[in-house]
Amino acid sequence: MGLPPPDDGVPPPRTPEAAERAGTAGAAGIPGIAGLSLGSQIVAALALAVVAVVACAHLGMVFLHVAPSNTVTKQHGRAIDDWVYPEFEQNWKLFAPNPLQQNIAVQVRAEVRTADGSNRTTGWYDLSALDGAAIDGSLLPSHTRQNELRRAWDFYVASHDSENRPTGQRGDLAERYMRRIVVMRLEEEGAAGPAGLVERVQVRSRTTNVPPPGWSEEQVSDKPVVRELSWWTVTERDRTEAGT
Repeated sequence: MGLPPPDDGVPPPRTPEAAERAGTAGAAGIPGIAGLSLGSQIVAALALAVVAVVACAHLGMVFLHVAPSNTVTKQHGRAIDDWVYPEFEQNWKLFAPNPLQQNIAVQVRAEVRTADGSNRTTGWYDLSALDGAAIDGSLLPSHTRQNELRRAWDFYVASHDSENRPTGQRGDLAERYMRRIVVMRLEEEGAAGPAGLVERVQVRSRTTNVPPPGWSEEQVSDKPVVRELSWWTVTERDRTEAGT
């Protein structure tokens, strides 16, 4: 064993091999993008740039959607609506002078072709009740379970008249979006059964008024109002968009 180096504060000289190993270790310890190779840095920078551009574009579209009518919205309103509807649609019901005071349950039933080739009609699935049960008592309730079905129904009602006829260009989009959701939900519930296929669906809503507080003199009906739509044929596009 050799003698220990003198304690004079000067580090001993290193060999070229030791210096190279120390330099490699130092580079590997650099945090973040700077510690990556040049190619990886370029890929990461491009990915961040794409995310930033998409985020800014999305925020800009949503801002223009909720902003008062202006030159940009008049010239590019169709493009803005195509981006926002139906997934990112905005409304102000929470802050309206008369907030929504009704409970609306969206229900669906299906006509199914079974594995043996026969047809049967399912009972009504209360999708709103299933959503409520899924988030009841949850510390981290799903945003989709809270809003997807409700917003889809609001979108449909806003784009159709009382006879369920489209009132504008978004009527067909609202119908397809609603149909896609109910097909997906029926698949989750196993409505078709083993090797079965959902061929048609029918949607209805059941609306009941929220009872006024005991001190209020307001009188509201406690009878539910049912709005039943026609049967919709399920297409392959519906199944593809629903992911079934």
